[in-house]
Amino acid sequence: MKIGKTIEAGWIMPTLPALEPTRELNFWSQCQRSYTFQPIYCTSGVPLAIELLTAVYHPDNPDCRLSPEDYFEQISQDLREDVVLEQLRLIQHWHSFIQQRDLLVSVNVDGQTLQSIQLLPEARKLLESMPYLRFEMVEHAYAALTIPIQSLEDVHRLWLDDFGSGLANFSSLMECRYEFVKLDRALFSFLRESHEGVRLFYALVALMSRYTKGVIVEGVETPQEWMLVKRSEACAAQGFYLSRPNRFDSLHQLPTFFRE
Repeated sequence: MKIGKTIEAGWIMPTLPALEPTRELNFWSQCQRSYTFQPIYCTSGVPLAIELLTAVYHPDNPDCRLSPEDYFEQISQDLREDVVLEQLRLIQHWHSFIQQRDLLVSVNVDGQTLQSIQLLPEARKLLESMPYLRFEMVEHAYAALTIPIQSLEDVHRLWLDDFGSGLANFSSLMECRYEFVKLDRALFSFLRESHEGVRLFYALVALMSRYTKGVIVEGVETPQEWMLVKRSEACAAQGFYLSRPNRFDSLHQLPTFFRE
């Protein structure tokens, strides 16, 4: 790359020698966050939910977006809990609007943090006041749990994220009855490329639907892909064709219906 930056260990930063562990920890702990939301639309066109998305950047280079996954992997457990609390407070700010529009709100979380926030009084109070809140987890994220996933107090709030990414499989669908399952965007993109893939997509969604309340297809970026989703047994979709991420201060402008 000829722009004075490099990709190192999955995150982008100005070119410098390999960071010592302490300096690397300091780098991540100094990072700041901002939040956007992306709507998830039912195939009928009605909004089902919004997903809270986290943008991470270092104050020395605010225009350079860092990987949220790398950020959460590198920061301390205490800071992870603080970030989730920050997200819950933001959602609580929009409580009246969310209830008025009968929306669900999903937040990405790892298993260890989901388990630990159960013990935080403020988090429990917020969770009890927001019955519409949902947690998205990839399959490997609950490997750090010290209790069976079915024993989590908020297990009814769980969505399985990125099904088909090489991590999630049908055993996880049967092990925990997730409310919704999100089909990975890369898998959807691959399947839609051929007639055989499209047939497999229909069959896969139909099979997944037997183990969950509904399947949400990620990565819908064209009218043709939206039509493909609507012809399947998927209940909803998410992607740039339906809406790009938006600032939370524009949430009140969320359409009541997606018009093609």
